[in-house]
Amino acid sequence: MERAYDLVLRGGTVVDGSGEAPFQADIGVKDGLIAAVAPNLPAGVEEIDATGKLVTPGFVDVHTHYDGQATWDERMQPSSWHGVTTVVMGNCGVGFAPCKPEDHDRLIRLMEGVEDIPFPVMTQGLPWNWESYPDYLDALAKLKFDIDIGSQLPHAALRVFVMGERGANREPATQAEINAMAAIARRAMEAGALGFSTSRTLNHRTSDGQPTPTLTASEDELTGIALGLKAAGRGVLQFVSDFAPDPLAEFAMLRRIVEASGRPLAFTLAQNHRNTVSWKKLLAALEESVDAGNPMKAQVCGRPVGVLFGLELTLHPFSQHEAWKEIAHLPPAERREKLAEPMTRARLLAEDLNVKGPFAGSALQAWDMIFPLDPVAPDYEPTQDKTLASLAAARGVTPQEVALDHMLSNGGQGMLYHPFLNYGDGNLDPSFVMLQHRDTVPGLSDGGAHVGTICDGSFPTYMLTHWTRDRTRGPKIPIEAIVRMQTLDTARSVGLNDRGLIEVGYRADLNVIDYETLTLHSPSIAYDLPAGGRRLLQRADGYVATIVAGQVTYRDGQPTGALPGRLVRGPQGAPVSMAAE
Repeated sequence: MERAYDLVLRGGTVVDGSGEAPFQADIGVKDGLIAAVAPNLPAGVEEIDATGKLVTPGFVDVHTHYDGQATWDERMQPSSWHGVTTVVMGNCGVGFAPCKPEDHDRLIRLMEGVEDIPFPVMTQGLPWNWESYPDYLDALAKLKFDIDIGSQLPHAALRVFVMGERGANREPATQAEINAMAAIARRAMEAGALGFSTSRTLNHRTSDGQPTPTLTASEDELTGIALGLKAAGRGVLQFVSDFAPDPLAEFAMLRRIVEASGRPLAFTLAQNHRNTVSWKKLLAALEESVDAGNPMKAQVCGRPVGVLFGLELTLHPFSQHEAWKEIAHLPPAERREKLAEPMTRARLLAEDLNVKGPFAGSALQAWDMIFPLDPVAPDYEPTQDKTLASLAAARGVTPQEVALDHMLSNGGQGMLYHPFLNYGDGNLDPSFVMLQHRDTVPGLSDGGAHVGTICDGSFPTYMLTHWTRDRTRGPKIPIEAIVRMQTLDTARSVGLNDRGLIEVGYRADLNVIDYETLTLHSPSIAYDLPAGGRRLLQRADGYVATIVAGQVTYRDGQPTGALPGRLVRGPQGAPVSMAAE
């Protein structure tokens, strides 16, 4: 006798993504869709006992950089370890299509600089079986993944494709070049891009220190490209900006682009430590714009954006020192042996910082804003008495000594944590306000990028553990609100209206979570990228099962072998029965 359902999640506490209170129900899955949400459903071909567990929609992460990894890897880890079932890549204006053969290295060096993915990893890993952006999507469409993947057209690649060296050098685009970019953008949206992204921040540079090609693109250029999306009748706009020197003037430009094109726009919003209140002005301007009918969102994050320092990572407090450079080429074990020698250690600790670059000068030895990261239980809202400066003063030693000793711990993989955004007040109160604003969505995990400096693909797990359960330094947020933020809200913000909600007809992208034991572990280092490249990874315990399109992809954090994930081409409509909502 045929079973009514392919899969039944039995007896779980359903947090359905709507923001409403949790409730008890079974969930029946058929043909990759949610077929029933009710108590006491008939048996399924496969069943998961969700008694005492949370059942949520799969998380939708709208700000990742798996553009390269998706071409050489089936598993979008670390995101897929954290309940994420859909990612959107191609953010911040960087990516690999469109691209002419002679510009391969140029785009690789841009990605190397902006997203800290080593050159050899990409030269060995990228197949380059595309030139146009539609070609790139076609190449991805032939592949299988553990999660769904959506892509955006990156401005830097587009600009170099159309303008060549002039585009890379940030020269103004002619009207003909703007028209060409707009036409390519239109075709990209029609081929299945979810949107277009660009960068206007000095933090984004090539590996040889040059600003990103899009840094000074004119309003005419940006508006022209946005009009390409308007002509296609689809696609979102994604901006990251320094909002300098005048935050409100920059925001006014974004608003004009939305007013001209009618396309939804999202921009990155975080607390800048040099101006700790500018985010409030931008949030107020956003609210005013939305009230005027403009479809705009801010992408915010629920913990600091923080760089990790370590002896096996890209940066650490001594990485500019001559004594370090003399041993940096050695294998990790040999470096540790050298650092154990009293003479090498003394030289390293005595040497003044050789400042090269703004980040090196401002951050590598900011002892009052660097924290040792616990190798077992990471604390992303640490108190001031846990800084290297405070610990050194309490022990009667220098901060350099505390830093070096911690990095030598855990087999030489001890890490330091430097929060450089969202922590200007020494707490996460700004994140608390931003997360709960009606016009924001969670983002900025950068999954797949910053492989030797940042490990924030774990944001979804942190949102659940810290904000709903573990926070001690301020108010918490109800779990139903946190789940909605990173399911229905994020999905709808990029036009994926077929997921993010546990309701009949929606995609069966689901998580079964042991909420009581859900634990985020500290980042670790793996050497598993192409060419033996190193990357930061972060695991979690407590995900009983993750389901993509009705297939169980992970059980207790381990892959099942199922790869139902596919390229998502363009916006997706809501289920027919729900389309009138």
